[in-house]
Amino acid sequence: MQSAQVVVSRKADSTTRTAERALTLLSVVCERGSVTLGDAAKAADLSPSTALRLLRTLESTSFVRRDDTGAYRPGVAIVQLGVLALSHESLVALCREPMNRVVEQTGESAYLSVPAPGRQGLYIAIVEGTHSVRHANWVGRRFPAQSSASGRALDGATDVSGYCVISDGVEQDVTAIAVPILVGDHVVGALSVVVPSYRVTPHSVKQMAQVLLAESRALYRAAASVS
Repeated sequence: MQSAQVVVSRKADSTTRTAERALTLLSVVCERGSVTLGDAAKAADLSPSTALRLLRTLESTSFVRRDDTGAYRPGVAIVQLGVLALSHESLVALCREPMNRVVEQTGESAYLSVPAPGRQGLYIAIVEGTHSVRHANWVGRRFPAQSSASGRALDGATDVSGYCVISDGVEQDVTAIAVPILVGDHVVGALSVVVPSYRVTPHSVKQMAQVLLAESRALYRAAASVS
């Protein structure tokens, strides 16, 4: 009996050490935003082989991801946990007035979305537009990251303009314009307008994008002042 207890104790100790090492690596990735395997191993005081094994586990569960250069970055799961810690309700409350202003200035339906598992996004709030023909309602709907404006904004895949525009992405005859919502260096959500494509012109796209960008920057400053 005593021998069995010792074996169980050793297994528990080993599991605890593994968890501690994985959490240390996760902290390194989150603190640095982007880190190579070698630097992560050094910062966590681990051998490269141990760090690689743990990072692969974290990657398989979406807590970290590798970018095109092979560096490790925070994954969608850790961002989701951060959003959940604030609660979706808090994020919605924070963005409600900015969304109202977007609708007032554009007349189009404004959406708030957050990352979801499987390289997807999730619409969590809407303020409906004022036009008689307007978009309503995608709240609770998931969407693919690659083929949607909000998805690309959530991925941080904006160009130098700072916004994304996609037509016929999630739905035919609909154009979406989206910008990321940043807390520090991390994208925690996306702010977008969804417009019937027949109402879209290059000039109107630019105007709506500027409205979204102004609200996104204001949210960034507000989050920075709280932190």
